[in-house]
Amino acid sequence: MRRLWLILALLTVLCTIGDARAGLIETPMFEEAVARGDLPPVAQRIPERPRVIDLAAMGKLPGRHGGRIVTIMGSQKDIRMMTVYGYARLVTFDQQMNLVPDILDSYEVEEGRIFTLHLRPGHKWSDGHPFTAEDFRFYWEDVALNEELSRGGPPIELLVDGKPPVFEVLDELTVRYSWDQPNPEFLTAIAGALPVYLYQPAHYLKQFHIRYGDPEEIERMVKAENVRGWSSLYTRKSRQYRQENVDLPSLQPWVIATTAPAEQFVFKRNPYFHRIDANGRQLPYVDEIVMAIASSAIIPAKTGSGEADLQARYIRFDNYTFLKESEKRQPIDVMLWRTAKGSQVALYPNLNYNDPVWREVLRDVRFRRALSLAINRHEINQVVYYGLVHESADTVLPESPLYRPDYRDAWTQFDLDRANALLDEMGLERGPDGIRHLPDGRPLDIIVETAGESTEETDVLQLIRDSWAEVGIRLYPRTSQRDVFRNRVFSGMTMMSVWSGLANAIPTADMSPRELAPTTQQQLQWPLWGQYFETGGDAGEPPDMEEPKQLLELFRKWRRSTDRAEKQAVWHQMLSIFTDQVYSIGTVNGAWQPVVVRRNLRNVPEDGIYNWDPGAYFGMYLPDTFWFDDANT
Repeated sequence: MRRLWLILALLTVLCTIGDARAGLIETPMFEEAVARGDLPPVAQRIPERPRVIDLAAMGKLPGRHGGRIVTIMGSQKDIRMMTVYGYARLVTFDQQMNLVPDILDSYEVEEGRIFTLHLRPGHKWSDGHPFTAEDFRFYWEDVALNEELSRGGPPIELLVDGKPPVFEVLDELTVRYSWDQPNPEFLTAIAGALPVYLYQPAHYLKQFHIRYGDPEEIERMVKAENVRGWSSLYTRKSRQYRQENVDLPSLQPWVIATTAPAEQFVFKRNPYFHRIDANGRQLPYVDEIVMAIASSAIIPAKTGSGEADLQARYIRFDNYTFLKESEKRQPIDVMLWRTAKGSQVALYPNLNYNDPVWREVLRDVRFRRALSLAINRHEINQVVYYGLVHESADTVLPESPLYRPDYRDAWTQFDLDRANALLDEMGLERGPDGIRHLPDGRPLDIIVETAGESTEETDVLQLIRDSWAEVGIRLYPRTSQRDVFRNRVFSGMTMMSVWSGLANAIPTADMSPRELAPTTQQQLQWPLWGQYFETGGDAGEPPDMEEPKQLLELFRKWRRSTDRAEKQAVWHQMLSIFTDQVYSIGTVNGAWQPVVVRRNLRNVPEDGIYNWDPGAYFGMYLPDTFWFDDANT
């Protein structure tokens, strides 16, 4: 009886799939290719169980195919933003910040440490080759574990207590990753704006791999590409995040069709993309996305003159008035989305600064608290942001379930008397000119280094300089190119730097609190401690202060836990320490990001969150569902 029931159930599913495929609408862009036999019909291109996007549930309208979206970027490197915006991932965050299967058909998690991933039957790469477990096996065995291709070993997100997972291929469409201990960051890592890739197109890339390819042909390609060896060749050909290789098969909604260098890059629809709408139209709706390259300084002007259909990158809140005026002359609408950074502009005292006298001062919590108390956040809010943002420490936003007013208010009151008292208590005495001095007699001049990419930072630093002068501290900004700026911080040459605050200020207890502990070299307040954690002790230095050690231990506790209440408690302990110790000095958060949209481009939310991770900027709102309501060719 049970067997008969299973057979009937299977027949029902197959009939349902068949009906869905029969109702599919061919994409006009591909009609001629299908008629010639150059491309299979849509029913043979999509998976047997495609991801059906419920537009109504998202507050969107069903669309139609056609047109091209033009956006403007400031550098050829920005072609990586297409992978961010496209946001096709094994699992993705939806608009409620829930994780849902996307490329995956489904997944199961056992004990927080065993992850079984099921692929969609019939899913294909953009060149029509099947996407299977072999793509996962190839990446794991031949790339992640290959010392020439992955010199540091597998990605850190795939290590628990320094140990990699046990990887298994269960069948052609099922793989499993297992650890001895929970790995709560695994799913969020593969859902990120910059995801951890678990797969590569094996059928294409094997030709460049020394284990599979013809050695003489590989050597010929190495010389032709002018690279050092087969591993460099392979790396260049295999980059999925930064789409440079026009021949590399993809699972993204649009695939690059332009070879660099170029003044504009065209991304064409993926004929095998795995999402459809409820009416049987394969997504994306829009045929092409064009990224035009221009100087970042003139992108706001170009946007205001109607040259972009969808633009947020390289425009700022101080462009808002000009852009709103442009609405009268151009068929564009200017919307404001909330950003989700812990601080729009934050200062980072470098606790690993290589000057021993300064390092001791920067490590004294009284000094960091005094600097924070001597910032007039209300003035910054009014002058730079027209009173429209929240005055706050660098911490989570009210939209996060982890938010508490105590975190927001920690050492953020403008209190010059209290700031002066803390500096006096440290013995940082004033000279005849009113400037305080270090214990060795040098003036207390703080050099704040910046990448120089934002006039917003410059305006905020000017106001901070004025208020710090009132407590006897002089601030001097120093600008350098981004790579130089980062390298100076990493090498301990930077005393203090400026950047935005926490990248994800809308976390839940299930999201990683790694930003609050020294876990990566990229953290500007403790790069050497972060590097030590990141490399498993092979580089950098171990923390030698009690609270950072405590933050690391709490982070490890969060990673080991499978109890949500315990994870939440750990988050609160870490937020409390982080804000009380003022490891980054926040100013304001909840700032607005202008989003400019061509007036006939539909399904772009009027209210949204503009955030890197989670969110992938536009990605969370599925740009493959954006469409033009009249001809736009």
